[in-house]
Amino acid sequence: MIKPPEFQDAPMPSRQSEEIPAGTSRTRRPALWRSLEELAGDESFGALLEHEFAGVEMQWLDEASRRRFLKLMGASLALSGIAGCAVKPEEKIVPYVQQPEEVVTGRPLFFATALAAQGSTIGVLVESHQGRPIKIEGNPAHPASLGSTDMLTQASILQLYDPDRSQVVLNRGRVDTWDRFLAAALELRTKQLGTKGRGLRILTRGDASLSPTLSAQIRKVLDAFPESRWHSYDPAGQESVLEGTLKAFGEALQPVYHFDKADVILALDSDFLGSGPASLRYGREFASRREPGTGDAKTKMNRLYAVEATPSLTGSAADHRIAVASREVEVIARELAHALKLPGAAAVQPPSKHGAWVAAVAKDLEAHRGRGLVVAGETQPAAVHVLAHLINDALGNRDAVSFYPAHQPGPEGRVGSLPDLVGDINLGKVDTLLILGANPVYDAPADLEFAAAMTDAKVPVRIHFGLYEDETAELCHWHVPASHPLESWGDLVAFDGTATIQQPLIAPLYQGHSALEVLSIFLGEPGRPGRDILLANWRGRNLLGDFDTAWKDALRRGIVPGTAAAAKAVTLKSKDVPPPAPAGPEPQGLEIVFRPDPAVGDGTFANNGWLQELPRPLTRFAWDNAALISPAQAEKLGIANEDVLVLRYRGRSLAVPAWIMPGQAEGTVTVTFGQGRTRAGHVGNGVGVNAYALRTSDAPWHGGGLEVSRTGEKRRIAVVQHHYQMEGRELVKVGTLEEYREHPGFAKEEHAAEAHGESLYPDRPRGLDAENAWGMAIDLNKCIGCNACVVACQAENNIPVVGREEVLRSREMHWLRIDRYYDGDEQDPKTYFQPVTCMHCEKAPCEPVCPVGATTHSDEGLNEMTYNRCVGTRYCSNNCPYKVRRFNFFHYADLKASSLKMQQNPDVTVRFRGVMEKCTYCVQRINEARIVAKIEGRPVGGDEVMTACQSSCPSQAIVFGNLMDPQSAVSKLKSSPRNYALLEELNTLPRTTYLAKLRNPNPELEAGHKDHTESSHGNI
Repeated sequence: MIKPPEFQDAPMPSRQSEEIPAGTSRTRRPALWRSLEELAGDESFGALLEHEFAGVEMQWLDEASRRRFLKLMGASLALSGIAGCAVKPEEKIVPYVQQPEEVVTGRPLFFATALAAQGSTIGVLVESHQGRPIKIEGNPAHPASLGSTDMLTQASILQLYDPDRSQVVLNRGRVDTWDRFLAAALELRTKQLGTKGRGLRILTRGDASLSPTLSAQIRKVLDAFPESRWHSYDPAGQESVLEGTLKAFGEALQPVYHFDKADVILALDSDFLGSGPASLRYGREFASRREPGTGDAKTKMNRLYAVEATPSLTGSAADHRIAVASREVEVIARELAHALKLPGAAAVQPPSKHGAWVAAVAKDLEAHRGRGLVVAGETQPAAVHVLAHLINDALGNRDAVSFYPAHQPGPEGRVGSLPDLVGDINLGKVDTLLILGANPVYDAPADLEFAAAMTDAKVPVRIHFGLYEDETAELCHWHVPASHPLESWGDLVAFDGTATIQQPLIAPLYQGHSALEVLSIFLGEPGRPGRDILLANWRGRNLLGDFDTAWKDALRRGIVPGTAAAAKAVTLKSKDVPPPAPAGPEPQGLEIVFRPDPAVGDGTFANNGWLQELPRPLTRFAWDNAALISPAQAEKLGIANEDVLVLRYRGRSLAVPAWIMPGQAEGTVTVTFGQGRTRAGHVGNGVGVNAYALRTSDAPWHGGGLEVSRTGEKRRIAVVQHHYQMEGRELVKVGTLEEYREHPGFAKEEHAAEAHGESLYPDRPRGLDAENAWGMAIDLNKCIGCNACVVACQAENNIPVVGREEVLRSREMHWLRIDRYYDGDEQDPKTYFQPVTCMHCEKAPCEPVCPVGATTHSDEGLNEMTYNRCVGTRYCSNNCPYKVRRFNFFHYADLKASSLKMQQNPDVTVRFRGVMEKCTYCVQRINEARIVAKIEGRPVGGDEVMTACQSSCPSQAIVFGNLMDPQSAVSKLKSSPRNYALLEELNTLPRTTYLAKLRNPNPELEAGHKDHTESSHGNI
């Protein structure tokens, strides 16, 4: 991994910085466009296409610094001492599905476990080679996973091997030992017992309540110290969701939606496809209803409406979307309640300008009573959630939503919030603070001034337990390294209560300990293994049958049978719409909107190079964040891309570069938190700016009164949107459901006469005489642009991280990219995603130009690369019309850090400098299936092989298989009238094809869309 440099002012404006200055005339409006400069017809856009590396000065990478050398040496020493001098007791773990009699060299084992990220529990299967976990897959048996994963879960494997993880116990910044910490903690326990824990406080993140054993252990600590308290917080939590159910039904509940049962969906600032405890399941269910179908109740294509301030994955998937300020979402919800004639719903005064839109949505929901759904997002206040529950109840949408008991950190009266903790500290009530896995110095609301509370005068004893020596660890007396979830025993529950036992895949790399083991010290049980603590807690539960048998079965399957909770029958406290809260004075200025970073989340994964370099789905940033502002607002303020702005909000200020974002609500500015770390590690330090510096506890998601001013400076942003362009070609084929029913083959018609004619490229065997013919189909109607496939591909194929400076030179190495396109007006366009991999052309333009025959064609249809034959001419890349080949300009793969070597997939070559690389259809997985089939004396099944991108996709948009099998899923998709080939007119005969995207617009609202865009069957 390459260290990204600090932000520096660019000596010259970058190619993205002049895209749409105020007053720019627009002489050309393409039907589909990727950026504002393309829409404006700016000259710099043409120059960019002509010269891929325009304006970039060639620089060589610096040699490893002394600090980096010491870090790597420290990691190596820590690894060499993993076994230690003592013999540890044997702890058996159980592989998934079937336990082999002995480990076969070269054959991986899969172990079921679970991971928690951003408040979600995802059941996973971890691939392990000779004791080295190297790849994470979804567990098909887990209710929140259904066999898929998100990008954070995929990237957790890199976090496990991160050499920047904490490796030693620290005492006031000096290296110490676990034994000395143990002695100090026991002495502290004795002291606290004498005061019944009057000054003891425990602080955890909200996901601590997802572990039954950890929650039970904390309750035992509270019982042992009756005057102590447990505080819990989550930077991107679901507090408003629980508060909404509390106000609506009288108890805090977790709503779970069933999108496969909804014909019409309204998302009120809800990004249910991109975040939340059940987002993977929601993606699967939502996509299952995006098939054209036959129009009956079970197969009818759904329709999605979205109301939001800043573009999201859910808004991008919507058939109709309006951009409004976050504070106006409640106004829209009340207007909808009034249009549906709910009891007590008064006309909104003054009304919004979207009255006609709301009326059309109300009419559509009314026409689909019992088959609709209104979803409020966690970024909205409880009032919006109450309105959504009232509307769903009034429309009879009971089958589309269930309610489960919320995972509250109880016991009631003994748990406080982060503001409660800071208040107690400032009042002198806290003498010992134990922080488990949290980093409040970095991510606590700015108004709490948590760092100022971390002094000896206010808290005499401060203990931090975590994966990294982070910003909070720096201000604590003791820091204890945490073991990674893949290194430790534990348990987690999903949104419906289904429990999973976490089993370690590897011994702790850096001699870390689990939270269970740390808390056992305060219970007078020092040195108790985490597995014993876990077993003791589960023995007290009623597992079916013999406990030992049930335990092994739970480990093997990845779920504990009988733990899923039954949905609760709920009754509204009142069916009357509550009146709005008294309106205070309207704050002057703009509205600021806070969102977690789409890749690194709330900052927990800031040191993860895969996620930092991952292009964000909508902004296409890598290694950066910015202030997102609407085109109209930018024109009013005279702001261009990469202008450094000063945001002033509630007495605080932050300097951040600007980015003009199509679809951003006018009058709002969105900043993402999770960047701006100072002690994340050598990868994450100094990346972006820290938006937590502006966030306050009373307005965690949005607030008015923002002031914006320009500094006159520029700051470059690593944007990949213009890399690997395919200019002037129709790539994303989009039509409406009505157009599809009238012309099913609309995606093929335009170039059907041009394809399959004479070709510049020689004929190749099409695999028809071979045993297998591999191919892929990607359904654009299901793709939600989540990027899980990109990280899965990186993890599977040892794709290196190149660093921010190399990304600025258009040198990112991802084998799979997701292009983003816009359609319509820049103020509120429609957004489309298209994953692009190697097409594995049957008449491949890359093959005849290679002077050394490094790129060849197999009889099964794979375009292959022989890396040790490649001499780096890059002729193949120049001749590829799809721009999917990547060149290793430097030794990007980190071959020095011992821990990172352990993560690499042994079935995939680690490429060196000077070779071309690309998607291989995960040929290693094909070969593995072929070997197994040969041993068993049978042909390879048509759907037996799953590529890494396919297995991770939550919406099942990617399908791979054997075209020789007419019953395979990929063969069926390729027979669809929506199936088309990218750049079909070139007659390259790609094995990867696409199914055209379909929209299901409301006829009453579609006219407005057609007013500002030209429609054609080919590309709209």
